[in-house]
Amino acid sequence: MKEKKSENFKRLAENRTNKIIDMMNLLGNLSNKSNYSYSEEQVNMIFNTLEEELKKQKAKFIKEVKPKKKKFRL
Repeated sequence: MKEKKSENFKRLAENRTNKIIDMMNLLGNLSNKSNYSYSEEQVNMIFNTLEEELKKQKAKFIKEVKPKKKKFRL
C-alpha cells in the first residue's frame, strides 16, 4: 500500500510540476516588449503573488514541531 502511495505521489508530482513549469514559461513570454506593454509595478505584483503562493504551498510539506502547551502555574 505504501509503495502505491509513493508511486502515485511521484507520478502526480512530476506531471503537476511540469505543468507549472510550462505555465511559467508562458508567463515569461509576456516579457516581450514588442508585443506587450507593462509597468515594473505590474511585474512586481505578479511575482510577489507567485512567491507568496509558493511559500504557502511549500509550508504544507514542511512538518514543523508544534510547541507543547504549557500549563499555567503560580
